[in-house]
Formats: sequence, C-alpha cells, structure tokens
Amino acid sequence: MQVNRELFNEVMVPNYNPSEVIPVKGKGSRVWDQKGDEYIDFAGGIAVNCLGHCHPALVNALKEQGEKIWHLSNVMTNEPALRLAKKLTDATFGEQVYFANSGAEANEAALKLARRWAIDNYSEEKTQIIAFNKGFHGRTFFTVTVGGQAAYSDGFGPKPQDVTHVDYNDLETFAKLISDKTCAVMMEPLQGEGGIIPPTNEFIQGVRELCDKHNALLIFDEVQTGVGRTGDLYAYQGLNVTPDILTTAKALGGGFPIGAMLTTKEIAKHLKIGTHGSTYGGNPLACAVAEAAFDTVNDAQLLADVKRKEQLFRDGLAAINEKYNVFSEVRGKGLLLGAVLNEQFNGRARDFLVASGKHGLMALVAGTNVVRFTPSLVIPDEDIQAGLARFELAVADVVNG
Repeated sequence: MQVNRELFNEVMVPNYNPSEVIPVKGKGSRVWDQKGDEYIDFAGGIAVNCLGHCHPALVNALKEQGEKIWHLSNVMTNEPALRLAKKLTDATFGEQVYFANSGAEANEAALKLARRWAIDNYSEEKTQIIAFNKGFHGRTFFTVTVGGQAAYSDGFGPKPQDVTHVDYNDLETFAKLISDKTCAVMMEPLQGEGGIIPPTNEFIQGVRELCDKHNALLIFDEVQTGVGRTGDLYAYQGLNVTPDILTTAKALGGGFPIGAMLTTKEIAKHLKIGTHGSTYGGNPLACAVAEAAFDTVNDAQLLADVKRKEQLFRDGLAAINEKYNVFSEVRGKGLLLGAVLNEQFNGRARDFLVASGKHGLMALVAGTNVVRFTPSLVIPDEDIQAGLARFELAVADVVNG
C-alpha cells in the first residue's frame, strides 16, 4: 500500500487539512519525513511532546508496562494510575484525581463536577458558567460552548445553556457578570489558542477574590500551560492564585494520550459512584508513560532551564525582528511563546508557518496573527539557535514576497 497525502483525502474525514509532509521518525527535537528530509520541531505536537520525540524514559516505561498489563476497566484500579495520582497530588493543591483521555474530557469532567457541586450545595438555579472570549477548552459540545470562539461552536444546533463570556483581563465587566447564581469560572491561566495572552496580576487575583465572594468554583484549564510549559510545574504556581479545580493533559503523557482533573476532597465527593466515567481513563499504559514524563519534568533544574531557554527564544526573535520588523511583541511565558505580527503583516501567521516548513522548521499559529512556539522543554540550545536561523529564512521569504 502506498501511504501518501492523497490517501488522507480518500480515507479520512475532511475536518483536518494536514501538510503534504508525513513524518516517520523523531529523535529529540528533530523529525524526519518519508523523503528523509529533516525538520527542527518548535511545535511539539501543539505543546504535547514536552520531552521531545522518543525520550528514553518514556520509551522504557511504555516497553516495561507493555509486558505487564495494557488495560483494565474502572471496575478495578491499577498500580500506574495510583502512583501517578499520588505524585500529582503531592506536587499540587489537588487532593484527588480523575483520569481521562484528553484535555477536552478532563474539562468536561470539571464542568460537570462544578454544576453538580453547586446544585448539591446551593440550588438548582446556581448553574451559570463564566468563561472568556478567545478561550479554548476542547471540542466536546459542552467544552466548545464554554470556549470563547463561536467559529468552533456555531452550526451544531442548540448549545448547552447558562454559559456567559467576557473579555480576558477585563475585570470590571467580569465583576458585573458574576453573581451568587454563578457556579464556576473557567479560564486558562495564560490563553493559548486565543493568541498567547497572559493575565495581569490584578485580573487573576480579582477573579479569585470574586469567585470566593460569590461561592463559585475557579477552574484552571492547564491543558496547554501545565507540566512545566511555563517554567513552573503548573502555571498557577507562578501566579500566586490557587484554583479549586485544575485540568491537565497534552504534556502530561509526553505524547501518549491522557488527561486528568485535580481537585479537593470536599469538591470531589460530589462525583459519586456512577455520576461520571471513562472507559480508558486511568489506562495502565497511559499512566505508566505519564508517570515517567512527570518524574522527568518535575525537577527544579529542568524547570529553571525552561525559563533560561525562554530568554534564548526572546533574544533570537528580537534579533530577527530588528532586521525585518515583522512583530509588534513577543508574548507568553516559558516555552509557550507567541510572536505577534505587526500591522503590516496582520492576519498572515499562516504564511510564516508555511514558509517555516519549507525551511525545515515545524512551528504553529495561534489565530491568524500570532506565530506560536511550543518546543520540547529539553530542546538543546543548539537546536534553538538552528531553528531560529531557519525561522529567519522563513521570515525573509515572507517579507521579500
């Protein structure tokens, strides 16, 4: 069988439009396609491959667990799931964990739990969920409705009700919307898909205080910011604000599908037996790989190095911008960075993405106006320099037409 891009059009549902390039091998921060062409990976599978490709710790964990036990239903528990849950609770505010397969499923669980908690503790009327424009929380119907991008949620019929949106960092408007009928506020502690938008200290602290005032749960979607991405194990730890519920996925498995929701025992008790579930949640293979990834990332030196590498990116992008004048600013934290295009190149992020690919660099966009970089947390300095050199060639292509 000939496996090529044309086969995708024949056998796959057309909701994706992937590149012509089909990668077949990866090692560290380098990837090779079917033709043997090499790419430097600044995309990380959209902030998933936190330890790059084929990291020995993850490969060994998968091989070892693959010789033991692959799957059990949640009628039984398993050792990797329990070990991972204990490590997550030891390292965070969370006291109990619910495992799922993805960020969307973890967020779905968080939203259902928040509603159940509010109804059990207060009344049937305490159901409002406040979220933020340009937010992204997954593609289930509930999570895509809570996400603040109508393009993703429109066109599927009636949406889940009592969901309200407000602009990120607009504390004044938020304060007018929240009330005693609000059950939860869901937010990213640094907006990812919406354009790599960090919160102001006043905003993030104000949201926490208003949630407390109105007995509403604060849910942090750390699917993209979690597991070392910002230079803290979880982004909330660098903001001096603790949520009531936290969701994590993407980098949690370092490339193996897994998600988790963390919360306190007092809140968790409202997901009683039978109220929610997941066939693959807590899968032994996924949890074994995630445990290896978590053990590797949860290291003070590695996390400090993420912040050092951030500066290498910022310095390199500043040097490129000095030559070509294409960015208005670079936003983000750690290795979740977005180069925002200036007015002259407004809306052309995809042009920079395509040009990068032609020069052997895998990058991302966040909307139409931001070029996004989410590389491996352990990407070597020399790969950062080489990747930025390739990105400069891409920028020159776009600028020179």
